[in-house]
Amino acid sequence: MKTKFDSYCINGIAKGCKYCVKGKKLVLFVTGVCTRNCWYCSLSKKRKNKNLIFANERECKNFDDILEEAKESKATSAGITGGDPLIFFDKTIEFAMKLKKTFGKKFHIHIYLPTKLVTKDKLEKLSKCVDEVRFHPEFLINSKKETEDFEKIKLASLFWKKENIGIELPMIPEKKKEILEFILKMEKFVSFVNLNEFELSETNFEIITKNYSLKEGGYVIRESLEAGKWILNELSKRKSKLKVHMCTAELKNCSQFANRLKRHTILPYGKKTKDGTVIYLIVNKKLNEKNTFYDEKKKRTILSEKIAKELIGKEKIIRVEEYPTYDRIEVECEEL
Repeated sequence: MKTKFDSYCINGIAKGCKYCVKGKKLVLFVTGVCTRNCWYCSLSKKRKNKNLIFANERECKNFDDILEEAKESKATSAGITGGDPLIFFDKTIEFAMKLKKTFGKKFHIHIYLPTKLVTKDKLEKLSKCVDEVRFHPEFLINSKKETEDFEKIKLASLFWKKENIGIELPMIPEKKKEILEFILKMEKFVSFVNLNEFELSETNFEIITKNYSLKEGGYVIRESLEAGKWILNELSKRKSKLKVHMCTAELKNCSQFANRLKRHTILPYGKKTKDGTVIYLIVNKKLNEKNTFYDEKKKRTILSEKIAKELIGKEKIIRVEEYPTYDRIEVECEEL
């Protein structure tokens, strides 16, 4: 049941997840705006309810920015998410179509859809450029919406094969029985279910810390993983053919993110670590030397090891370890 990337599943995982855990998936955040107000939402303040576009960590103004990030991260697939991608439907369709046109039909795209704005017409248009659809039902915040969730998710079978239709839910511990019941009712219409370990964030902090206890480390809700494993066991007893994946916080941090870092393009003279970070030897000014590269974004010169050795004692040389992502957040910095 336990996978090699520290999660749990029965019957395998969805195709989109396979790209994701290998770090091959571009996370395309088309908007932070959403018509729902899920109390458990874990979006950051920077993104929640903001009409912003991000490709991985890069804020984007247009498709050219998205394309640049896809190339730099060596993505072979994309996951479209939000907020609610259906709020700015034309933009969502435009980006998905352009990704397919640029990288070809084999460039796998999955999309996360809150059910509230789902219509037959929108699903039909999405099916022309999206390979896999993952629904986020509304019943967890309004039990009266369960029937509506069913009907909207069923519509997907008109346009996608069953193997490409799934459900994605936060694994709220006290809701495990309701979640199991919902999964069983939808079993005829979906082929996979993703249960995400329930995490603390700056936007759900007050309600989570008031009502839940946290695991050691302080950002994962206690009993979430255990509740997910309980659902896996119950479905296994029933010999369910569903692919059910309990996606853990550890997977996201230690497999998904780390593997994406390892694939990312780096600047000249950088050296990747086993964790996917990059080490640069720099001086914080522009130098006109051979075997150097001027980093315009950070206004610094990156040195080859040979040049760095020659300049020790003549220049203030700094060893920097940072992420290769667009924001290039520094992990460690020391003067040599």
